[in-house]
Amino acid sequence: MKIGPNLSAFGISAKGMSVQKKRMDIVAENIANASTTKTTSGGPYKRKFLLVEEVNNKTINSANSGNGFKMDISSDGHIPGLDSNSDQLKFDGIKTNIQQDSSVGEMVYNPEHPDADKEGYVQMPNVDVVTEMIDMITSTRNYEANLTAFNASKQIAKDSLEI
Repeated sequence: MKIGPNLSAFGISAKGMSVQKKRMDIVAENIANASTTKTTSGGPYKRKFLLVEEVNNKTINSANSGNGFKMDISSDGHIPGLDSNSDQLKFDGIKTNIQQDSSVGEMVYNPEHPDADKEGYVQMPNVDVVTEMIDMITSTRNYEANLTAFNASKQIAKDSLEI
């Protein structure tokens, strides 16, 4: 079976590292703006997150809950993915899209704050720093896992050249 460039060990690991770096950048921005009560648009900062999708727009990296992920199986018992007219896997890669969390942040009573309303409440950003730190640790570990896979692929390629 011939595997396209998007499915090579190097390509998969590199794309994984790229996605995790984007996720770490977004988490860092969220943490940096966790106290920003007024942005250029006028309201408090809104938390951002990275949505990762296949090129055909099926979500492959979401916060699914439950016992596992659903796998499509055709009526004849095959797993879709191989084109019946070729030996090439059908996979065009993934795309990333930065989304904004539309939830409302906490209202905090602070009448001396410059952004306080008439009753003395300030709407805070919808950023939970603890959750963001967990996301940062998770992204860092995922990045490291992709780097380890990349380095293992590199070592295999080097070893095969020595044969």
